Amino acid sequence: MERGARDGGAEETAAAKGPAPEVEVRRSRRRRRTVSAYRQDGRVIVLVPASLSAREVDRWVVEMVGRLDRADERRRPTEDALMARAMRLSDRYLGGLARPTSVRWVDNQNSRWGSCTPGDGTIRLSTRLRGMPAWVVDYVLVHELAHLLVPGHDADFWAWVAHYPQSERARGYLLGWSAANNVEPPEEPDDPDDDPDDDPDDDPDGSASAVD
Repeated sequence: MERGARDGGAEETAAAKGPAPEVEVRRSRRRRRTVSAYRQDGRVIVLVPASLSAREVDRWVVEMVGRLDRADERRRPTEDALMARAMRLSDRYLGGLARPTSVRWVDNQNSRWGSCTPGDGTIRLSTRLRGMPAWVVDYVLVHELAHLLVPGHDADFWAWVAHYPQSERARGYLLGWSAANNVEPPEEPDDPDDDPDDDPDDDPDGSASAVD
């Protein structure tokens, strides 16, 4: 399943392609026991210690692809509902012009409530919003949807956001929540993302991991 020469270096990469999905194995000498995997651009990236044998890598690829598939199945109903919610808000407040390609919860965004990558149409909401009033979550969704129409924060952008009648109230709620919980308030407003990972590391959000 793995192919490619091992020619030394801190990290080595080998690609393998099965029926579905395409898998890329990345060997790293920084890893000792942990194995992790995530999806990127239609591929599954599996990160393994450089010391693993080809047979061990094959076993872990099967295991980690299975874990990702199971996680996707658990997450899909929630994310489908979030996408439908975003589409309703777009239709109601943005004339249906904002059409995201995906909307999902992430738990690696501690410096912002939500983020948007206009280039690929993806929107991410911090899991810190869970449990907050629906009108607050809707505000963050509208804010990120508006970035699909206007990337920056000029007057046109805020004019779109102002179509949502609870905007000012929701912003006040988020500031109050941060103060009440003695935490630094996440950035509000945010800047559109070029990189979808707020806190990038070797194991992006939505990954699966294990310890050998």
